[in-house]
Amino acid sequence: MNTAKEIEKEIAPIRADVTNHTLYSTINSVEDVKLFMQTHVFAVWDFMSMVKALQNQLTCTTTPWQPVKNAKVARFINEIVVEEETDTDIEGNIKSHFEMYLSAMEQIGAETTSIAELLDHLNAGKSIFEALNDTKLPKPIYDFLHFTFSLIQTNEPHKIAAAFTFGREDLIPDMFLQIIKETKNEENYNKLTYYLQRHIDLDGDEHGPLALMMIEELCEGNPIKIKQAKEASLKALELRNKLWNHVLNQIINANSIKKTALESA
Repeated sequence: MNTAKEIEKEIAPIRADVTNHTLYSTINSVEDVKLFMQTHVFAVWDFMSMVKALQNQLTCTTTPWQPVKNAKVARFINEIVVEEETDTDIEGNIKSHFEMYLSAMEQIGAETTSIAELLDHLNAGKSIFEALNDTKLPKPIYDFLHFTFSLIQTNEPHKIAAAFTFGREDLIPDMFLQIIKETKNEENYNKLTYYLQRHIDLDGDEHGPLALMMIEELCEGNPIKIKQAKEASLKALELRNKLWNHVLNQIINANSIKKTALESA
């Protein structure tokens, strides 16, 4: 069994929990989508940091330039950086996917205060861990981000690549697109529709196999590295599951309050 298959087998139960999370069937309105986005934006943001960490590890980003160990893997990471950091938005402007997501949040009416506060702390010169503490984030978001940046600080690409490849379960864009289509103001949410469609278009057959090849290359058949890659993948999925639990509870509570208010009216 190759390394990627071995890791996939190990993480299958928790990965199924995330993929089939109750959250997906609970999101039924634009208000629910707003609550989802207000938490998910932190995952959109920290994903870019994982990509840049891998770019620093697997490509040459210093001078004097030196040839990289695996040009195919380097190209894979560079392509993702181009797509994530300098894509074209719905209006033809060059923007990162994170900035496109923020624009979609603002258009749909989702709250962006917390993510803006975190970025303000970083822009003021605080370390990522100082910024996380000072932003006073809910524990599931804090734990999710703390793990990501602790992993990045190890400077061990096989661990980062494992969390990147196996620990990132995408939201289900078809569900979101359907919710938007069912509203009477679909045109008002075109930025979110565009963002989701870009991810569908960019998530081609090439990225999956290349990500698995990256795992094979970085673990090098080393039992210790394979074990560490499994642990990183499992932890990333566990924290993603807790993140989804947090959103689910927010939606259930919000809908319960709404129902009580309607019954009392």
